[in-house]
Amino acid sequence: MEGLKLSDAELMIYIHPSKSRNVFKAICRELSALLFQYNETFDGVLLAYDATVKSKQAKILAGLHPYFGVRVNTRLLLFDPKPNSLVEGEIVKVSPESIHCIVLGFSAAVVTDVDIREEFKYKVRDGEGCFVSRSHKRHALKVGTMLRLQVQSFDEEVMHIAGSLLPENTGCAKWLEKHSEEASSHMDRDNKRRKIA
Repeated sequence: MEGLKLSDAELMIYIHPSKSRNVFKAICRELSALLFQYNETFDGVLLAYDATVKSKQAKILAGLHPYFGVRVNTRLLLFDPKPNSLVEGEIVKVSPESIHCIVLGFSAAVVTDVDIREEFKYKVRDGEGCFVSRSHKRHALKVGTMLRLQVQSFDEEVMHIAGSLLPENTGCAKWLEKHSEEASSHMDRDNKRRKIA
């Protein structure tokens, strides 16, 4: 999935003197407070981190609250989907006007009917709404399906993705993978036939 990136960073974390007994725990608490929020410094949403203290020396800051700064080497997993990148999420709601899904368990994504390609038609099967491809009847988008969609925009404040299903490489992720494997195996067979001939 696009939009995920690993980043190495050297950070200065400021800790209150009352937390000096267990500095590493205080560092983890400070970093954990940044999880699942968009951070301009990191240019993305922090999903996970791995921190190691670089030095045992700390810099004491002068002022009313004498915090001390600790240098920390971190490895960060960030989520920052750019426009036209592909992301995957589980469909949670399907209606004639839109498809709603959850990406990575925390970010909401919606695809409106104007961004769903003509190939898909809304139908009701077994009392549930779904979009079914007119050319491939097994290519269906229903609740519980992993949907691959193209990002149009990402609102960092509310963690909301506006998506599109207009490109051909979007739709049910499982069906797309199976279809691409079948296409590559057909190409391999055709190449072998040409070599034999």
